[in-house]
Amino acid sequence: MGVYAAWLFHDMPDAGDLVDYHPPTATRAYAWDGTLIGEFSRERRIFVPYEAIPAQTAQAFLAAEDHGFFQHGGVDVGGFGRAMAKNVINLAQGRRLEGGSTITQQVAKNILLTSDQTIGRKLKEAILASQLEQTLSKERILELYMNEIWLGYRSYGVGAAAYNYFGKSLSELTLAESAYLAALPKGPDNYHPIRRTGAAIGRRNWVIDQMADLGWVTRAEADAAMKEPLTVQPAPSRSQYRDADYFVEEVRRIALNMEELGDERLNAGGYYMRTTLDPRLQSAAKQALMNGLETYDRRHGWRGAFGHVTTLDGWEDVARKTTKPRERQDWKRSVVVSVAGGAVRVRTIEGDEGQIAGQDISWARAGKGIGVGDLVFVEPAKDGGPWRLKQVPAVNGALVAMEPYSGRVVSMVGGYSFSLSSFNRATQALRQPGSSFKPIVYAAALESGYTPASTVMDAPITLKGFGGQSWSPENYSRDYYGALTLRRGLELSRNTMTVRLAQSVGMTKISDLAIRMGVTKKMDKVLAMALGSGETTVYRMAGAYSTFVNGGKMVQPRLIEVVEDRNGKVIWRADRRECDRCTSGFTGGESPRIPRGGEQVMDPITAYQVTSFLEGVVLRGTATQASSIGKPLGGKTGTTNDYRSAWFMGFSPRLVVGVYIGFDDNRSLGNNETGSVAAVPIFTEFMTEALKDKPAEPFKAPSNAKYASIRGIREAFRPGTEPAASTVGLGAAGTPSGPQPYDKVFGNGQVTGAPNAAAAVAPPPPPPKKKDDLSDLF
Repeated sequence: MGVYAAWLFHDMPDAGDLVDYHPPTATRAYAWDGTLIGEFSRERRIFVPYEAIPAQTAQAFLAAEDHGFFQHGGVDVGGFGRAMAKNVINLAQGRRLEGGSTITQQVAKNILLTSDQTIGRKLKEAILASQLEQTLSKERILELYMNEIWLGYRSYGVGAAAYNYFGKSLSELTLAESAYLAALPKGPDNYHPIRRTGAAIGRRNWVIDQMADLGWVTRAEADAAMKEPLTVQPAPSRSQYRDADYFVEEVRRIALNMEELGDERLNAGGYYMRTTLDPRLQSAAKQALMNGLETYDRRHGWRGAFGHVTTLDGWEDVARKTTKPRERQDWKRSVVVSVAGGAVRVRTIEGDEGQIAGQDISWARAGKGIGVGDLVFVEPAKDGGPWRLKQVPAVNGALVAMEPYSGRVVSMVGGYSFSLSSFNRATQALRQPGSSFKPIVYAAALESGYTPASTVMDAPITLKGFGGQSWSPENYSRDYYGALTLRRGLELSRNTMTVRLAQSVGMTKISDLAIRMGVTKKMDKVLAMALGSGETTVYRMAGAYSTFVNGGKMVQPRLIEVVEDRNGKVIWRADRRECDRCTSGFTGGESPRIPRGGEQVMDPITAYQVTSFLEGVVLRGTATQASSIGKPLGGKTGTTNDYRSAWFMGFSPRLVVGVYIGFDDNRSLGNNETGSVAAVPIFTEFMTEALKDKPAEPFKAPSNAKYASIRGIREAFRPGTEPAASTVGLGAAGTPSGPQPYDKVFGNGQVTGAPNAAAAVAPPPPPPKKKDDLSDLF
């Protein structure tokens, strides 16, 4: 017997290990306003200290599991003895051993022991329970129990269970809800709220009845609670806010690579993480991108039903096999039940019937057609009108919005639907930016001695390429306007002018500037790069464009602001700027001044000059649709070779937004699917919402800039570079910034105020492109 005891207890764990024990806890990510947007964990747990556990919830668990908890010394001697006696028989008959365990014993088993069904483990459990009672307070033991226990629905501990089952914090639970959670330790699957509702309610009511018998609730309170229905969420959710899936996943990837976090700490450390996300702007961005992709998709026709059945018997099972975009909750899987007299009727899985709108019937018939037995997505009308026919876009894209001064990414959408594809096109998709790269060429030129008064020829050009082959880039419109100012060349996105400018400045300077601005880590020094034939991401481009708005300072985009451990200690902070007097008390003196962050990568006047040029793109150039917002905006369209990607990089004084759309396999979007047509509308919808309550704020001009009027436009110059004969101001604070309207287009299509005005007419539609032609990089 002594040998058995020595063998049994040779590897006995130490109960003292639990003094500083912290159960694995989820790291929770929050938006800047405190909205919970995601959790990272292997075990879904929200740690709740004993002081924060409502008495009613604790009493419910005590009533269900161990109502004598505060009286015994860790083991219910009578119950344990009876269980061990029965277990001798159970062991002989090969049956499962009985527990007879107190809450203290369950803590010992769950944390310090295995779940082996042996008498030896039961004995260890009892001995450890006695040791725990001598080492820890009753409150600490109960705290460990209620935070460690598995309660089903992906929930470890009562905090996670309250959130997963009822979408509430622990303090918001009713008596009936607390009693239901207390019913679960005996076997969550046995009392599943949806699959086994009757058994779940029965067990819950037993717990409530026990609480009444113990005098912890009145009989009237118990009777009222037992009459309540059991209403839970249909499935556990990591957060109520679900529009930020791409953003949250990107935060997870960043955190995994942090030296201060890594996999183990992120998934078990219980950290608090505040991100840069703005939920209102994130929801607006998601909606704008999805609408824009659906609009493009509709332009290119109905591709047909997602399935077909020959009989209506069991069609629902077939339809359910096709994944519906979770982001479109209003869409319903349905089957076409009749097509007669120009009318099409459908029936949803839920059993509702409706008629498809006439315009959608025409759209479908012009495409692949529609017939009885077709499985389709529909959106039922809320007002009882005709239903809309829907299809999941084959095209995809991304949108990123960030603050140019801080680098805070306030919204990020990496595709049409995270539930269909988790690939984040905002950060992972390398695409050619097309003419949205041109402002960097113009910035390099202004840094190299060009001024807003400089002109460059917009005329045909032929250059020798590799192997002696000629390269003749062309303008998108196939026409040429002669000598143009830099502003007008950028507004009209003239390819030949940009190539001449790049040839004059040198691709080394352009490449170096692009790298400093964060567009790419490496760039080939060839002229085709000036037209945006290199590859980058919309995330990187948003950071680069922030440099223009931010006075030439490059601020790294960021998604995470601060990370704190479970005790509130900051372990990582994005803002590393020093503030010597920020922690000192108030003295009545001047407040601390925190220096602006970011590396100065270009002259502030250069940055403002390009910003002003890009305002002209919105007022008079390729992005005039965005001017309907009615606020100061700038930006640049981009369309890559063979219409493979459509871009718009736009901004207001406090928000930079990048948008692109394109197929994941990089095939053509189709003729005339330019940045103006496909991307600008997405930007416009988003910025209309983002700026709806904001005042019209002008772009900030450098205080040392000089100003001169160039062809009707008030242009900024570096001191000493302005044309002396037309200097109109010294650029003091408060000087009007931004271009004034010029080159107005009259009814006859003639443009005034540009060189060769008689020939400068509105460009005709472009002819079809040759596959290898770079002329549509605008």
